[in-house]
Amino acid sequence: MKTVELSGTQLDWAVGRCRGLVLALHGVVPYSTDWVHGGPIIEREGMSLEFRPMGSMHEWVALSGDEYAGGETPLIAAMRCYVASKLGEEIDLPVEIRDHEQDCPAMDGFGCKCEEEVK
Repeated sequence: MKTVELSGTQLDWAVGRCRGLVLALHGVVPYSTDWVHGGPIIEREGMSLEFRPMGSMHEWVALSGDEYAGGETPLIAAMRCYVASKLGEEIDLPVEIRDHEQDCPAMDGFGCKCEEEVK
């Protein structure tokens, strides 16, 4: 899957993989939606974030070295940028992660909320 298309559980799983974690579906940390988890990565990697209005649309862009990525929120953009810098522009996702969000009953506009329901 293309890094720029990752969101929700898929993106959070990929960030965990970059950090050397082996994660099951319900062990995924919400890096792309929780500043407590994603913020330290942004700081450590020296990323910069920029808001780009484009007419009625807008996008956040994260920059880190030669890598950049966009997203609906600063955390989504930053985590996509982080994954791209560590794993490349395309990654392989495990089937359970890749297919989960299609059938997830706890989906919202930012991805799966299963992890929040498990707490």
